[in-house]
Amino acid sequence: MPKIADIQETPNPNAVKFILREPVSHGTSHSFKKAEDADSDVLAKSIFDVGDVVSVFYMDKMITVEKTDESDWDEVLPALAVPIRAAESVANGNGSAASAAGGAIAAAASDDPVIRDINELLDERIRPYLASDGGWLEILSLEENVLKIRYQGACGSCPSSLTGTLMAIENMIRDEIDDSIEVVAV
Repeated sequence: MPKIADIQETPNPNAVKFILREPVSHGTSHSFKKAEDADSDVLAKSIFDVGDVVSVFYMDKMITVEKTDESDWDEVLPALAVPIRAAESVANGNGSAASAAGGAIAAAASDDPVIRDINELLDERIRPYLASDGGWLEILSLEENVLKIRYQGACGSCPSSLTGTLMAIENMIRDEIDDSIEVVAV
């Protein structure tokens, strides 16, 4: 059972990041934009069951939870701590973690040298900062010079991710990898 080491605010006022002492996944991200998406994931479902939860994102020793606009953190945080503390650590054989699916796995495992270079750039210069704010991003595809990415966690609904961060990512990729690539968040 992971213990909560810290609870941190994120740039998204409706999202907080729980820092855990034990991992709930090993290097895979798990993102749930609505309760129905979490039906087969014990951890995410238990967090949605608290109520007033809009989205759940977790990876390694971090869980980011976004609440509804109407709810108050003073009421929601104590209730969220219960299922998070009760979660199984992957060190203890947690079999409930859903694996990442779809285009993100194909993009991450791609032989395309451009995608590999973009992933390296994101790993070095973007993802650590997003993770520190309770978020993440994954590459979905690169087709005809259009790079499709998906923000996760606190970044998924944060206005700055769809403006400043997206433009910064596109500028870095254009400056360092290929000046014809357009970055689109989906």
